[in-house]
Amino acid sequence: LLKPSGALGHGFGIIGTLMMIVGVGVYMIRKRFRKFFNIGYLKHWLEFHIFLCSVGPVLVLYHTAFKFGGIVSVSFWSMVLVVLSGVVGRFIYLQIPKTIQGQEISINELNSIKEKLAIKVRSVLSEDSATLSEFEKISSADRYKSFRLITAAGFFVRDYFDIIRVMRLLKMRIKLLGIGKSESNELIKAAKSEIVIARRIALLRTFHKLFHWWHIFHLPFAITMFVIMIIHVAVTIIFGYKWIF
Repeated sequence: LLKPSGALGHGFGIIGTLMMIVGVGVYMIRKRFRKFFNIGYLKHWLEFHIFLCSVGPVLVLYHTAFKFGGIVSVSFWSMVLVVLSGVVGRFIYLQIPKTIQGQEISINELNSIKEKLAIKVRSVLSEDSATLSEFEKISSADRYKSFRLITAAGFFVRDYFDIIRVMRLLKMRIKLLGIGKSESNELIKAAKSEIVIARRIALLRTFHKLFHWWHIFHLPFAITMFVIMIIHVAVTIIFGYKWIF
């Protein structure tokens, strides 16, 4: 059963292929054609695209019975690269701030949000100059001026521990002031949000560039995968291979 021409394996291949075609097709239509812009949020269509284009390749993998050869192997490995690069692309996409509708938030809007959050946090730290100074350092976009992609891993590790250290100081200050649990949670959430927004403001241009280069990498493999897939399906039909109909 579990072989490319078997009832189960053939079915996996057909369903997996259709899932990928639908996943790519509906997302591209929703994203590119203005008349469809009001049909649901773009982020939900992206999630639908990711789901179908993640499950589809798994079914295609079972269709191959884990045997790859000939020109079809080019399509298969292109598919693997498309899926893996898709995971990277989703990470980059999430770093670009967006509204719930999936529209990108401008730098000015981000700065406005950051200023509102800053008022909350600084109301607690106004009389603790040492902690306030530390917090302003980690919530400032300027601290990312030294950021370079080649040293990104080390930078983010140091950044992570700096944030933990300063957040611990903030929590101690909140506890010292005897602030209630509900308000305390709100303040901590506001502080974390301010830090995240500062990072996104500082690295917005970098992530835009990464997203651009990601598209250049992702698209050719997707096209290669679909072209060879179409040839494979056409040859299968010409040679008379059928499924259950």
